[in-house]
Amino acid sequence: MRVVGKAFAYITNGGRLLVFEHADFPEAGLQVPAGTILPGEPPDTAVVREAREETGLGAFSAVEFIGTSEFDARRMGKEEMHLRHFFHLPVVAPVPERWRHHERDGSDGAREPIAFDLYWLPMSIAAARLIADHGQLIAALRDVLPEP
Repeated sequence: MRVVGKAFAYITNGGRLLVFEHADFPEAGLQVPAGTILPGEPPDTAVVREAREETGLGAFSAVEFIGTSEFDARRMGKEEMHLRHFFHLPVVAPVPERWRHHERDGSDGAREPIAFDLYWLPMSIAAARLIADHGQLIAALRDVLPEP
């Protein structure tokens, strides 16, 4: 089975986690910014690129590696295994509570911009609602960040 590298961004603002829903496809579920690592691209570079593309944010105080996990994507209809690299990206600039951002560089070949509705949730709530194991390593953040 093909192995695909993925970079996941746990973007935090205090004790809250940034999550999003696809504005045009709410059935896709609640997610965190993430995407495919390009050939030759280091995972820590990929996560910042994906975070910027999917959120419009760009000011992070650090890029902290959390860990890796494997995800069998066959349950999502793909014949591949994902090697997921999770990172913590704390924001440093003031950010809105909610906003819509249009990703213009979709890795799935989409030609039209993809609209994401982004907002902050307490990590304990987000962890229980995220799809497809997106919240798998949130516990590592809860140990170091207070709930709001």
